[in-house]
Amino acid sequence: MPSLLSPSLLLTYAFAAALVAGLLLKFWLASRQARHVAQHRGAVPAPFAARIALTAHQKAADYTLARTRFGLLQLAFGSAVLLGWTLLGGLDVLNQALLAWLGGGMLQQLALLGCFALISGLLDLPAQLYQTFVLEQRFGFNQMTPRLWLADLAKSTLLGALIGLPLAALVLWLMHAAGPLWWLWAWAAWMGFNLLLMVVYPLFIAPLFNKFQPLADEALRTRVTALMQRCGFTARGLFVMDGSRRSAHANAYFTGFGAAKRVVFYDTLLKQLSGDEVEAVLAHELGHFHHKHIARRLVALFALTLVGFALLGWLSTRGWFYTGLGVVPNLSLEGSAPNDALALLLFLLAAPVFTVFLTPLMAQLSRKHEFQADAYAAAQADGGQLASALLKLYEDNASTLTPDPVYARFYYSHPPATERLARLPAAPLQGATP
Repeated sequence: MPSLLSPSLLLTYAFAAALVAGLLLKFWLASRQARHVAQHRGAVPAPFAARIALTAHQKAADYTLARTRFGLLQLAFGSAVLLGWTLLGGLDVLNQALLAWLGGGMLQQLALLGCFALISGLLDLPAQLYQTFVLEQRFGFNQMTPRLWLADLAKSTLLGALIGLPLAALVLWLMHAAGPLWWLWAWAAWMGFNLLLMVVYPLFIAPLFNKFQPLADEALRTRVTALMQRCGFTARGLFVMDGSRRSAHANAYFTGFGAAKRVVFYDTLLKQLSGDEVEAVLAHELGHFHHKHIARRLVALFALTLVGFALLGWLSTRGWFYTGLGVVPNLSLEGSAPNDALALLLFLLAAPVFTVFLTPLMAQLSRKHEFQADAYAAAQADGGQLASALLKLYEDNASTLTPDPVYARFYYSHPPATERLARLPAAPLQGATP
């Protein structure tokens, strides 16, 4: 009988405690958010009263409440599924079944990863369907047809298999053949893949899902090009994406790496904002490049991933890592049936449970970056136009103006509207909503 202080049982207790603690924390935060938004639903905050109609404010509150409540259901279901995969033995049952069918080897390990991904995807499908065709539809954001949704699902599944399986096979081969420092080689391969994807995605993958047309508005093109020249930024092209095929939400972003950088505007964004406002929004995005936020985030990703691979390299040789998370290792760690795929899956399942405390730290850093980018935009373009654009986007995207402060500090990657606009020049009030 194992000791109550054995590493296996200690991991079981720690995992269960962290899972429950994280679940309670997230439920508490969500309840605060729902209560705070509901309490402030009846009146537009004073700083926005001249621009935001009460009906728009109430729509944003109702949308936030609906998403928060649905998020609670997803959180409870996701935690139950996680528990089922780990401590209740779901992953062990799947692994043993595939071992009995395929024996030990690369094929069995790839089958384990593929079956896990397939089952997880099927379990997520009802939530995806509800979010798209019920929740988003109810608030007027969904533009996607069932046919387009199925086409997207088929494409993403096929791409996941074509890209994911060879990458997984490489990592599994390195785990088996590269010796004790396999994790360093696997980390290098993973980072190389991510850098390659930054070049390949905008050129070959994104066009499989959306149409990208060169920006046709010559006046706006001239304005945007002049802004980029002032900021010392070069891009391969300016494109408009047909985001309205799927959603009424608006956005703009930079994509690509090096010479493959592109500026992409959603068609919905160009319909909602004036030329001055588009320039200000683009100046904000350029601010991220000026302050090297993208490069810093890449370095942080490299560092965190290196730590993760090193930790996985150590844990994968410990039998208690498997048994403590509900899995019986394949014979022995030196046996003919390797545990590499099991180690990968268990690590991916357990790591988020133990790293939930990083969420507010990363959110705080992201908010700091957003303030810096706003300041840069106010210097390079018109801060008042940026404030005006943000107000329109808050309204059009039904983003609540009254989030719970604690919830926002924990989750928000962008500052709440009141904090963000307080640092910008006053938004012009022309066309104020009655």
